[in-house]
Amino acid sequence: MALEQRPQEPAIRMAMMPSDTNVHGTIFGGVILSQIDQAGAIAARTYAPERVVTVCMREVEFHKPVYVGDIVSYYAWVTEVGNTSVTIRVEVVAERFRPTGVKVTVTDAEVVYVSVDDHWEKVPMRRPGNNDA
Repeated sequence: MALEQRPQEPAIRMAMMPSDTNVHGTIFGGVILSQIDQAGAIAARTYAPERVVTVCMREVEFHKPVYVGDIVSYYAWVTEVGNTSVTIRVEVVAERFRPTGVKVTVTDAEVVYVSVDDHWEKVPMRRPGNNDA
């Protein structure tokens, strides 16, 4: 059971550019993976007192390609909070350039982050609403 529901607004939205393409003319998977990581880290900030680092990204399977001109939205929400870690689900949806307005789910991923301090030591996650400023 998710701690949070899928948000209505994405953590980030990106327009896919020609510089993001692979040799097949579609968007390089590494670009999508990087943006999944960014969106997940944004969602994780609610629980991290200072910063988070990525521990792992669990099984990412691409269901549909992404093309130049697509607008890609990354929806991110918390599914689990541990003592020093937080697990984020990220759903990736592409709004097609052609035909305009068609939306397809490209992939989703589960990303685990650990909260660390200035010395890169693990620190406890905070619980929003519990004595937080």
